[in-house]
Amino acid sequence: MDEQSLEMIELELAILIRRTTSGTTNKKLWNLDRSAYLLLRRIATKGAVGVKGLAGEFKLDISTVSRQAAALEQKGYLFKIPDPLDGRAYSFQITELGTKELNEYKQARLDRISELLHDWPEEEKKVFGQLLKKFNQASL
Repeated sequence: MDEQSLEMIELELAILIRRTTSGTTNKKLWNLDRSAYLLLRRIATKGAVGVKGLAGEFKLDISTVSRQAAALEQKGYLFKIPDPLDGRAYSFQITELGTKELNEYKQARLDRISELLHDWPEEEKKVFGQLLKKFNQASL
C-alpha cells in the first residue's frame, strides 16, 4: 500500500470515530463510553460470559475487562452469575437497566449515523458497511 493511501485511511478513521461519537445535542451519546457499549452489546447479543472470555474476544488484558465490567456492575448494568463448578469463577449477564441504557445509546448512535449518511445512495451505504466489516474482521 502506498503511504498516501495509508495516511488517508488513518485520518479518515480518526474522523469517522469522532463524527459518530460527538457533534449532536443528544446526550444519550455520552451515557456510555465505547468500552461499556461494546461489553454490554456483546453480552446482550451472545449471552452471559466471563471476564476471560470477554478479554479474549476484545483482545484486552483480563484486568482491563475486569475493571470495565466492575464499573458496569456498580451502575447496575450487569450482574454476576456464579459458576456452579468453580466457586471463584463467574459470568456477567446484562440487567434490565443495562438493556434499557444499551438500547437507548444504540438508537442514539443509529440516529447519528443515519444523519451523516442521509444523502448517500442505498448501494453506497451497503458497500460502506461491508467494507467496514471486512476491515474490522481483519487480523492485526
